[in-house]
Amino acid sequence: MNKKLVVGNWKMNLTVPESTVLIEKLKKEVAKFKNVDVAICPGFLDIYPASKELAGSNLVLGAQDLFFEEEGAYTGAVSPVALSHFVKYAIVGHSERRRHFGETDKVVAKKAAAAVAHDIVPIICVGETLHEKEDGLSKVVVMSQLETALSHLTASEIAEAVVAYEPVWAIGTGHICRPADAEKMAENIRVLIRALYGEKASEGVRVLYGGSVTDENAIDFAKLKKIDGVLVGGASLDHKKFSQIALAFAVKAEKTSVAKPVVKKKVTKKTTKAKK
Repeated sequence: MNKKLVVGNWKMNLTVPESTVLIEKLKKEVAKFKNVDVAICPGFLDIYPASKELAGSNLVLGAQDLFFEEEGAYTGAVSPVALSHFVKYAIVGHSERRRHFGETDKVVAKKAAAAVAHDIVPIICVGETLHEKEDGLSKVVVMSQLETALSHLTASEIAEAVVAYEPVWAIGTGHICRPADAEKMAENIRVLIRALYGEKASEGVRVLYGGSVTDENAIDFAKLKKIDGVLVGGASLDHKKFSQIALAFAVKAEKTSVAKPVVKKKVTKKTTKAKK
């Protein structure tokens, strides 16, 4: 069973001093969580100071994006080489990158491959818009995005990666994705990976849900067997709310790991009469 993963995406929020304060609070809150991985993805300016603040804690660091080239004339881009010294994860293909910056599935595939090449675990985001959902195209869109995004990776690399299903229509819109629907899409994701890359890749990849996750609905997603964690947006900016989300998955993981007691059957001795 995959270890649960809770990721906070801070997006374009917080100054360096503000992020430092939040990290100090989070370190205290999540210090007791041993059976769930907790990561935060601050802005690029925050990554270096955050790496110093996180040293020795059980919080790990991620980036919100990266570029697919190592160096060159790419003004404003951030190299995976530079990030590899500080982060374990990098989000690629987030819906906001697709919508605001025109990133295509092919670009996402190149970014995922660049991350893996530099020992960064890609968190590959896929998800459909409200229009696509209403047209009954959710599965078609998500599977198409995923197939392209994984196209430069091997089966063993996919087994170590993370896929985040984030329905665009459920992000800051007031629309709610039912846990059952999220789990169904997670199942579809594993079925596709199994068909293309085999059982080990399908079982190894961690599948997260992301879409207006809060401290109130986190427990519903933590109950899902096919969901390995969540990608959290706004709630990750509040240390209490984010800690409660992580706690929901930590508690669920702890309950799952507790072995059922073995009931021993009482053995009755058979007596045999000696033959005369």
